[in-house]
Amino acid sequence: MSKRTASMDTTTRRQFESLAEAAARTGLSTYTLRRRIADGRLPAYRSGSRIIRVNPDDVDNLMTRIPTVMRDD
Repeated sequence: MSKRTASMDTTTRRQFESLAEAAARTGLSTYTLRRRIADGRLPAYRSGSRIIRVNPDDVDNLMTRIPTVMRDD
């Protein structure tokens, strides 16, 4: 096994998804994702002039849990 092949086996390839895939997975609209990219809250990566991809972990980080308060009934 060559050194190059060995290093490829131990590294994890980064996975990206399209805005449509991210929108379908999270229930957000592609328009909302584009706004988050424009305002700097969502990092995005361009390949060519039209293809935009996002890291699923970055999209997930947009979602924050809303704290709940326990009520005494």
